[in-house]
Amino acid sequence: MLFTRTSDLVQRLQAARRDLRLPAELAKLDRFDLLICDDFSYVRRDQGETSVLFELIAERYERKSLAITANQPFSEWGHVFAEPAMTLATVDRLVHHATIFEMNVESFRRRVAQKGLAPSEQRNPNTSKPKG
Repeated sequence: MLFTRTSDLVQRLQAARRDLRLPAELAKLDRFDLLICDDFSYVRRDQGETSVLFELIAERYERKSLAITANQPFSEWGHVFAEPAMTLATVDRLVHHATIFEMNVESFRRRVAQKGLAPSEQRNPNTSKPKG
């Protein structure tokens, strides 16, 4: 299993494409039965970024597992990908054979930020604020 932020993965794949070693990089990722991409729909991606993501998804499609966290429903992914056809093709491959968990809950990070907790308190929510 490999857990990575999607932005880090995109940079890794784009560097591999630039250096003409994208197939080798995809083969390296293929050794992981499960690839978890965090914050997938966090930002709009350009053509080059969506292209390498699509190649990764297409490469893993029906062969290896891929888990994605996204803060946008699929209906909003048109704002993430540069081209509607790429959005449709990506979502099509992701949802085929998929189990989708839709979590309609308040963001943990937002809740912590609103409470004004220090970083050390964020890791342990049972810690009380120092008195003084």
